[in-house]
Amino acid sequence: MKKIGITGGIGAGKTLVCRIFEVIGIPVFYADEEAKNIMENDPDVISSIKQLLGHKAYIPSGQLNRSWISNQVFTNPGLLRQLQEIVHPAVHNKFEHWSARHKDDTPYVLEEAALLVENKTYLALDGLIVVTCPQELRIQRVMERDSVDEQQVIQRINRQLREEQKSAVANYLIVNDGMHSLIKQVLEIHRKISQISGI
Repeated sequence: MKKIGITGGIGAGKTLVCRIFEVIGIPVFYADEEAKNIMENDPDVISSIKQLLGHKAYIPSGQLNRSWISNQVFTNPGLLRQLQEIVHPAVHNKFEHWSARHKDDTPYVLEEAALLVENKTYLALDGLIVVTCPQELRIQRVMERDSVDEQQVIQRINRQLREEQKSAVANYLIVNDGMHSLIKQVLEIHRKISQISGI
């Protein structure tokens, strides 16, 4: 069974693409969602985050104080790296256990995450799908989705690798520009990966 990464810049539409893969029977591991879950429910991870960032990292209910954490780590790359060093191994272990449960019933699984290329996680996988989209469309989608202004979206985009850098290391590209059929592109990639997997 192959393990394939899927990523793309903010607003590129990777979640929609993942839903299409799920419809055709391919399991998807949403690494960023799992990271949030682990940060709020794994006692060892919670303890390490409090040691790193202090008790303000959590609100009294036990949930992450997301805006406060963002303000701390995005202005301090060293702190962000230390936080990732706490969370990423725990997410990786979850992914490995999750993958093992699917090894007999699918030719491949997908690991979806925003920073697969930035943190070089994709190098441990068997392939990488990158979802691309024109920047103007990405900005428009995120403004509508998150009710934020254009400048805030551009700041988020600028914190990620440029789309060309992600595309340069991709094995498969999906263009989500509203003109190319996502379903056709997904089915073609599915056919190629299934062939490689010997299915």
